Amino acid sequence: MRRGEAGVTLIEVMVAVTLFSLLSLGMVMALRVGLAAYSKTEAKLMDNRRVAGAQRIVQGELEGMVPAFVMCGANSSGATGTRAVLFQGAPDSLWMVSTFSLQQGWRGQPQILQLFVIPGDESGVRLVVNEIPYTGAVGAAQYCTGTINVPNAISRLAQMIPTRAGAQTFVLADKLAFCRFSYYTPPAPYSNDPPAWQPTWAAKGWPLAVRIEMAPESTDPSRLQPISMTAPMHIRRDPDKVYTDDY
Repeated sequence: MRRGEAGVTLIEVMVAVTLFSLLSLGMVMALRVGLAAYSKTEAKLMDNRRVAGAQRIVQGELEGMVPAFVMCGANSSGATGTRAVLFQGAPDSLWMVSTFSLQQGWRGQPQILQLFVIPGDESGVRLVVNEIPYTGAVGAAQYCTGTINVPNAISRLAQMIPTRAGAQTFVLADKLAFCRFSYYTPPAPYSNDPPAWQPTWAAKGWPLAVRIEMAPESTDPSRLQPISMTAPMHIRRDPDKVYTDDY
């Protein structure tokens, strides 16, 4: 190289390329760590939103319960059927009619709800719901298999077909250690006993409240966990009376 000409040696170029490569690798690793943290945060946020949304849905469905009936045995051949209260409560399933629906919220037609518990895909259990449009007491007769007597009451309770999960079944809560229903039952007539929670509904009319007890299969303090809920039933209708409009 002649005197007075500027330039760099091959070693200097290799050192510069190596430093640039290390700097680029560090930036890529930092970006990767940041994206992974963002992905985990987003996943937890979506899980929390899903759990909170499902809790609101269940609360809305329970609080939207309406005093509906079913004409068990009615059909297109002219059979009138037997009038029964459309409410069936068991420890792992619940049939009822509600004004709240998954798709239309409070703005749609009443829905027959099947809330029930099924096994999870891997372990634990899950709470699911089926919705069927309620078209009246006669239209709901296809889901009734019979009626049962209620002590000290003229009205009867409907016995509905077994619940079954299908393509339209919506999962409300998953990966639960347990999930069970109970019903706040009024005391028997002429009894001084207070209302009590019962695992099965076998009383007159509708319960005073419905409680769904559940707990996650594994606890994670960083995530919102499904919790038990209690919904009061603001129904004071007597199923033994026939209500008519007075003019």
